Amino acid sequence: MKQQDNVTPDAESLAKAAKDASRKGGLPPVHLWNPPYCGDLDIRIARDGTWFYLGTPIGRKPLVRLFSTILKREGNSYYLVTPVEKVGIQVDDAPFVAVDFVAEGAGQDQRLTFETNVGDTVTAGAEHPIRVVRDNATGEPSPYVMVRAGLEALIDRKSFYRLVEIGAHEDHDGARWFGLWSHGRFFPVIPSNELEV
Repeated sequence: MKQQDNVTPDAESLAKAAKDASRKGGLPPVHLWNPPYCGDLDIRIARDGTWFYLGTPIGRKPLVRLFSTILKREGNSYYLVTPVEKVGIQVDDAPFVAVDFVAEGAGQDQRLTFETNVGDTVTAGAEHPIRVVRDNATGEPSPYVMVRAGLEALIDRKSFYRLVEIGAHEDHDGARWFGLWSHGRFFPVIPSNELEV
């Protein structure tokens, strides 16, 4: 992609801007920011949630957390955004990974609260739905939970196996599904008739 005026901010200047924006507590209001596009930065988020800068993993967790707070999705593209600049980054799958969850209650009253690799916590429900995508070739499931503003977390394998243990069969959209309850919502995972008996 073309850069405007050949000026692309580096990771250090973005980190400083993110830190300034986060000082007020909570997440910066990236949904309100629409600065000019400044080009792409060589930052990539791998499928396992590892952030890379110039091909090298970013080992400082506070820095990764900081960058995660200024991440914004527009269509299928991802950007790091400050009030004055927007740079494109590459995301291999989802920008976050759900690395653990806590289940409280049972049945329709169950609440599934997920924790991500960057420290976000969300309870699955109407605003934070769970969805499962199956690979066309292998049938392997890839489960996701919405974290915020179009940014999803891939639910890691160990957590997904634990979720399957507490799943239930329910009638959903005219068919029988195996899925998960959270915060009064049922999230289908796989048609019941496709499960091995």
